[in-house]
Amino acid sequence: MKKYILAIDNGSQSTKVALYDLEGNEASYGSFPLREPLTPAPGVVEHPDDDLWHSVTKAIEQCLKNFQGDLEHIIGIGLCTIRCCRVLLNEQFQLASPVMSWMDARLNAPYRHEDEHVHYVTTTSGYINFRLTGEIKDSAANYEVHWPLDYRTLNWFEDEAKIAAFGLKRSMLFELVKPGEKLGNLRKELAEKWGLPSAIPVVATANDKAVDVLGSGIHDESTMMISLGTFISAMTLSDYYFDNAKSFFPTLASIPFKYVYETNGIRRGMWTVSWFKKLIGENLLLQSNKNSMSEEGYLNKMAEGIPVGSDGLITILDWLPPPSAPYRKGIMLGFDQRHTAFHIYRSILEAIAFNIKNNVDEMLDETDGKMERIIINGGGAKSDVLAQIIADLFNLPVMRRKGSSSACLGAAICTAKYLNIYETFSAASEAMIRTEKIFYPNSNNHVLYNRINEQVIKKVRQHTDEILKLSYPIFQ
Repeated sequence: MKKYILAIDNGSQSTKVALYDLEGNEASYGSFPLREPLTPAPGVVEHPDDDLWHSVTKAIEQCLKNFQGDLEHIIGIGLCTIRCCRVLLNEQFQLASPVMSWMDARLNAPYRHEDEHVHYVTTTSGYINFRLTGEIKDSAANYEVHWPLDYRTLNWFEDEAKIAAFGLKRSMLFELVKPGEKLGNLRKELAEKWGLPSAIPVVATANDKAVDVLGSGIHDESTMMISLGTFISAMTLSDYYFDNAKSFFPTLASIPFKYVYETNGIRRGMWTVSWFKKLIGENLLLQSNKNSMSEEGYLNKMAEGIPVGSDGLITILDWLPPPSAPYRKGIMLGFDQRHTAFHIYRSILEAIAFNIKNNVDEMLDETDGKMERIIINGGGAKSDVLAQIIADLFNLPVMRRKGSSSACLGAAICTAKYLNIYETFSAASEAMIRTEKIFYPNSNNHVLYNRINEQVIKKVRQHTDEILKLSYPIFQ
């Protein structure tokens, strides 16, 4: 009898749910988009209504509808959700206010207790787990920045004064479990509604990027994962926490007491592609339909014919500036009569590669690390053009893993470990992860990209920053 694991990846733009057999083969997949976030005031970015839970339930239902097997053979659920969000709940565990997105400026500081209706403060995984199981439990590895978490024990600080320094009381916090441990059993009413076995366990993972790392098969610091999603960054795995890191962010991995080193990222990375698609509008839809292709497929096909370097069109991806430089805006430089919409598209993809390459180099310089291979995942990984650009710029082989979501697969790996199907996380990874395609670098393209990067890309902001500082007070 074949058994299956249901895995949830609640991301920034959609929730993805996949069913895997115990060898990691994807048996079914479903997804449901999140609504556009609300921005009711400067710096405030919130998920509308109960959108996160709604998207999770709809994606689960879609995945189960697409499944051709027996639902009674599903033996576990892995839960992975968006990181760096803050969820405020009332005494009945209902939302006291909309969920704060990771883009919300309020998350740059510790929680401030300003609403007497707030009784609990948690993450997206704590909230979604409560909706799934009714348990007041959360994964320790989804708590990043401004939380009273002891990284040495993966528990809350015992000293109430230390907890109070984060604006919290111990009674406001959920109980913690480690990745690969049980959060609870699926609520009886949900199991009946979805046709799943009773008492099916829901298993903890980590923050969504760390689960991406696990599901991509990153085992050491010589392999780098580039996550090509709404927030684009590169990550590797280490046995050691790196104190006082300057150019990267060390965080908890989806394996207890291991750490993910994450580069500085590109805010609204692949979102910029969505922005561009909307910008060119109906003509893109018309042409893609005419060629019987998706919009992304048509853009990528046309971008393949654009020369390396986009005929001198340079894009700087500051569509969402960092808090430290709020004056920055997105920039495109070097237009002339040669440039088409597809030059703009390729230039955006090249900007993604340049930006992440320079962020990776900064991290490797600080850690004295060396990279030998790259794994890409996320929505942008589906683009052969972007994958080849990354291979050429880094001058390294780039692997794209098989499957719809590395985070879903990482959640399945955590669940397989909890169920003792595999003795270790590494054994589960080795058995369940497969490579779909490898992109090898073109040495001539590497030389040109390196020249563009060193002579142009790295020098642009020192000039444009001064202009944007002048325009910021006028247009902010």
